[in-house]
Amino acid sequence: MTATYITTTIPYVNARPHIGHALEFVQADVLARYRRARGEDVRFQSGTDDNSLKNVLAAEAAGTPVRAFVDRNAGAFAALGGALSLTVDDFIRTSRDPRHRPGVERFWRACARDLYRRRYEGLYCTGCEQFYTPAELRDGRCRDHGTVPQQVSEQNWFFRLSRYAAPLRAAITSGELRIEPAGRRNEVLAFIDAGLEDFSVSRPAGRAGGWGIPVPGDPGQVIYVWFDALCSYVTALGPGEEDCRRWWAGPGNRIHLLGKGVLRFHAVYWPAMLLSSGQPLPTALSVHDYLTAGGRKISKSAAGPEAAALEPAGLAAAYGADAVRWWLLREVPRVGDADFTAGRLVARADDELANGLGNLVNRVVAMIGRYRGGRVPGVTAAPAVAPDAALAVAPGGGRLAAACREANAAAGAALEDFDFRRATAAIWRIVDEANAYVNRARTWELARAGREGVEQPDAVLAQLLGACSVLGRELAPFLPDLAARVAAQCTPGADGRLPPPRPVFRRLSAAAAGLGVEQAEEEEEYQRTDDRPDDPDGVEAVDAQRVVLDQVLQEAAHERAHDAQQDGAEQPDGVAAGDEEPRDSAGDEADDDQNDNESNHAGKLPRSRVLCVLGRIVMEKAVPSRPARVRAGCGTGG
Repeated sequence: MTATYITTTIPYVNARPHIGHALEFVQADVLARYRRARGEDVRFQSGTDDNSLKNVLAAEAAGTPVRAFVDRNAGAFAALGGALSLTVDDFIRTSRDPRHRPGVERFWRACARDLYRRRYEGLYCTGCEQFYTPAELRDGRCRDHGTVPQQVSEQNWFFRLSRYAAPLRAAITSGELRIEPAGRRNEVLAFIDAGLEDFSVSRPAGRAGGWGIPVPGDPGQVIYVWFDALCSYVTALGPGEEDCRRWWAGPGNRIHLLGKGVLRFHAVYWPAMLLSSGQPLPTALSVHDYLTAGGRKISKSAAGPEAAALEPAGLAAAYGADAVRWWLLREVPRVGDADFTAGRLVARADDELANGLGNLVNRVVAMIGRYRGGRVPGVTAAPAVAPDAALAVAPGGGRLAAACREANAAAGAALEDFDFRRATAAIWRIVDEANAYVNRARTWELARAGREGVEQPDAVLAQLLGACSVLGRELAPFLPDLAARVAAQCTPGADGRLPPPRPVFRRLSAAAAGLGVEQAEEEEEYQRTDDRPDDPDGVEAVDAQRVVLDQVLQEAAHERAHDAQQDGAEQPDGVAAGDEEPRDSAGDEADDDQNDNESNHAGKLPRSRVLCVLGRIVMEKAVPSRPARVRAGCGTGG
């Protein structure tokens, strides 16, 4: 069995987590779930970087003891596991975990031949925990934080990075150390080719505020936060040889997920440290870009309503883990930053999870219940699962069957490339084809005719139910909670009948928490299954009134108005008037991979038909965050 070790960076805990941190955690969870499902032995590792100088400074600014401050914020990061439905196998805290300090000390000693002391003077950015040359600054300020670095002169321990330029370049160009996407790989190679300089791996204990791990044999120095944090990738495996051999020293996969701001540390410093200590390199680095808010990099140190609106746990509490995960996986491009607003999260979830997938599953299950007594067409006994759509093709269902057959391989190939949006697009093709097929086949008319002996509706309904079952299976790594609800709706009980139709995902447009929503009126009916008399199949009818969410949707107002005319009224069996109009079956404009400029997709939505049973809702524009980059793992290490 292949062993796969998947890690996130470990973030500083100078503040509570924001949505940028959730991106990396969710990506790692998808990879872990996907690889477990195909039979690999997987360890999903995360944690927090407690030993940073910026943690000390933030605690002092808050007037809180460092230990209490760090513990409180680290707890908020650990809690994301439950809030976002993550399957983290181990969570290491560098100031608390008994494995970490002894492991860092062992690693330090293993690198002894490349460590030496010298005096250094340079410009130090506390926000980045990094020294910069004047040429690396913009107008004398840190490019990421906009602050003027401190002039620091001190005697520190240094690591002989200059010794490893050739072996690092060879590892990267040969593919031994894979860096994706290719642009980041080229960036690293250019950095190496420009010449590597030795870098500081300690700082005076006094400047560290007495916080951190002392240098072995030199208690006046504390190990530099990045050396300390990077070691966590191996210290988390403990002092014993078994786990280290299983997850790091063996022949399996060692995959780091990280943000572009910490690329140098993971692609240059960390591999050189591993070569120095005689350990294998990571096999792959997957590098994501930033999330922004109001076009600006998100600041973790933001406070008040601005920060609360970006907290992933709060967003998950308001809208559910499915909606948060879906926006991160479906909206964020492989290359390029993405701008986040809660309005865009709601728009994506309502358009696709509620109106697309939710209506599809509800419609299919409802029609089988109404016209076939809940029994899966063509099945005489109670199967463990509904029939696979790839095995049965009804007249005109060839495209849907192909989408079902090809989804797993297409999504898997995309995940091998760490392209999460392309993976979700491959699966969503099933939803688009199934909804288009419903409109083409006019299933409700076939089912009525079937009462008079026509057999074709059984084949159509069976294939549609099979497609929904495939969706429940294929969506499991991405949306585990929603996928389980879809699978439950498509699975017959002991009596051979499907359960009564229940919404698998309710529209979110009514959720007002943290958004400043103006709500025209409350409808208790929204809180329960749609059982209105003009909708006998229990299909969630779509109201014709538009939802104006934010500027992004306003730009498409004319197009939404046209769609509302097509989708606004439904016939008694839950099919929109204008039923021959496919539900955007050509696919999401933002996910047309053949014509996709990935760097130009921040916040782009498909032809949105976000409609709401509650009437007109107006979202206030999100408050822009202060300029500071999203560091999904500002202090991660291995």
